[in-house]
Amino acid sequence: MGISENLKKGTSELLILYLLETGDMYGYQIAHELKVRSGEKFVMPEGSLYPTLYRLIEKGVIADRVEIVGKRLRKYYHLVEPEGTEYLKTIRAEYDKISQGIQMVLSYNGDNSTGADE
Repeated sequence: MGISENLKKGTSELLILYLLETGDMYGYQIAHELKVRSGEKFVMPEGSLYPTLYRLIEKGVIADRVEIVGKRLRKYYHLVEPEGTEYLKTIRAEYDKISQGIQMVLSYNGDNSTGADE
């Protein structure tokens, strides 16, 4: 697995929950929104999307329902309240903290005092 695939895997739950917070979506719609909103920089193939959705269902933070659309069945996913909202808050806070730490490391110029050598 490449570096970008590992990064995507680590952030996919966050992004899917964020999208579902705005409303119910079906699988293709989630993948499409990720692609469009990221300017095609975050493309999630079905082989990664559905296992992530199933994992979120097992955690009890999203649920699914089936609707008939035309002559086809379509499975919609939605955020379970309050569990899904709380989980989203938690992983978003973790992501923000890690992102800030990474930015600090990447922009370190030797002037920052970390107290590590005191």
